[in-house]
Amino acid sequence: MTRYHIFVIRAILGVGIALLLTRMFYGSMNPVFVAGLAIILVGLSYLSEYLKKK
Repeated sequence: MTRYHIFVIRAILGVGIALLLTRMFYGSMNPVFVAGLAIILVGLSYLSEYLKKK
């Protein structure tokens, strides 16, 4: 699997989980908040991968 495929999978999962969390805790979905949360989630997944390899 290439790095591009892994990024796409992580991005899709990040957006999905961000939508789910935003809907559960706030009741409404603000697109800016969902996008920010998705970016944070994807960034944290790359950070955890980096720390795991190191």
